[in-house]
Amino acid sequence: LMIAALFQGPDMPHSLRDELIAVSREAGAAILNVYSRDFEASHKHDRSPVTEADTAAEALIVEALGRLAPDVPVVAEEQCAANGVPADAAERFFLVDPLDGTKEFIAKNGEFCVCIGLVEDGRPAMGVLHGPARDVIYAAHGPGTALRIRGAAAAERIAPRAPASDGIDVIHSRTNANSRRLAEYFEGRPIRKRISCGSALKFGVLAAGEADLYPRFGTTMEWDTAAGQAILEAAGGSVVRVAGGPLAYGKDDLKNDAFLAWGAKPAW
Repeated sequence: LMIAALFQGPDMPHSLRDELIAVSREAGAAILNVYSRDFEASHKHDRSPVTEADTAAEALIVEALGRLAPDVPVVAEEQCAANGVPADAAERFFLVDPLDGTKEFIAKNGEFCVCIGLVEDGRPAMGVLHGPARDVIYAAHGPGTALRIRGAAAAERIAPRAPASDGIDVIHSRTNANSRRLAEYFEGRPIRKRISCGSALKFGVLAAGEADLYPRFGTTMEWDTAAGQAILEAAGGSVVRVAGGPLAYGKDDLKNDAFLAWGAKPAW
């Protein structure tokens, strides 16, 4: 069964995508409610931070997905932190990071987002990224469907760009900006500009043709990348493991290998 099987009617994938966009907006509003006031952060077993915004947004998203697609399992970050990862991956399941970029949320720099991805047969099939502080949404549900919604404006189709002849623009995580592995990878390569961004919004920036490459050598989880990968690939970009081969989903530990996310065309 594919995406269309989740809804009935001629606009089935569009319907689910639009529902996920609406859910991401609700989660974003809950996040901004916390963002606008004083809040406290605690730490999980892996030492990553968590706030009441993470848990509030996840509860809202999980409940909504249960109504929209009751037969599709939901794998969500905070649930996994509390209960462990599922023993077996389903053929189709949602991956949810309710607040990607919690460190950015705590720093109040606006670089955080809601991630809702749908995986089918080990590959991202649909995704929504919502950056509530930036008032931007990226979404896609298959090849040629990538779009961006800025503020109250109408949705616009987006596509990556070809790298410039004098070098590429690289976007990378703020926390990994000075990593040795990143520096080694850049050595001898024509880098025109480096852009820091602290969450999965990087995938949307690539999909919209505003950067060329997002290299990631540190650990990420499947919920960090599923929505963004679905959007970037739908726009015409690619996500590949540094070691070669696709970035697959439904792994036992849900951990990703190092990867390279490219816009229109890899430059090397």
